[in-house]
Amino acid sequence: MPPCRRPILALEVTGLTAGYGPVTVLHGVDFRAEAGRITCLMGRNGVGKSTFLKCLMGLVPATSGTIRLDGTALQDLPAHRVPRHGLAYVPQGRRLFGPLTVAENLAVGGLVRGNHRAVLDHVLTLFPRLRERLTQTAETLSGGEQQMLAIARALCLEPKVLLLDEPTEGLQPSMITLIQEAILTLEAQGVAVVLVEQRVDAVLKLADRVAFMVAGQIRETRDVKGLTGDDPVFRTYVGV
Repeated sequence: MPPCRRPILALEVTGLTAGYGPVTVLHGVDFRAEAGRITCLMGRNGVGKSTFLKCLMGLVPATSGTIRLDGTALQDLPAHRVPRHGLAYVPQGRRLFGPLTVAENLAVGGLVRGNHRAVLDHVLTLFPRLRERLTQTAETLSGGEQQMLAIARALCLEPKVLLLDEPTEGLQPSMITLIQEAILTLEAQGVAVVLVEQRVDAVLKLADRVAFMVAGQIRETRDVKGLTGDDPVFRTYVGV
């Protein structure tokens, strides 16, 4: 029997504490994401999921703990330097440059890496609908197309780890399917995906592992294999 291949660790977070002014939101978070695997982060509203992603990107300063990407410490870097190390973030609300065209939004995303044509071609192959809309302004796209553009812009950074905060929220089913298929393709290409997701069916379809957050801490991490939609763990941590 051949030896079991161990997943390649891309992101490791240890004892991460952070918050806003005097309010501490994250309390010693331990977390890991592996190359070529999708890790979903679940929990009730207000437990710190979005704050955690922002802290990874340097948008919320860490007060203690470590964030390591392929062994490189990121927790003390200014936010504008974090993407250079291979971490990309798609927040809720997309935050596109509305008056700019699709092509211009992608060019902004590619500034860090030099806007190589091969990277743009790869992104447009993943989201062919955007190729048809390169000259269209972002604000005139549908909600699903805007979400595709937000993810595509992040991928122009050629990330090792992609952070997605509820990327299919409010989208029609056909768009959800297209975005989920793109996420699975990225996984197959070796990207470590960290996905904040509230829908159990999506987690069971996409994730390799799920980390449950309660009050700013990861309370439990489970392999998705063997979980079902009526598993008590979802009612315990998410309330569904």
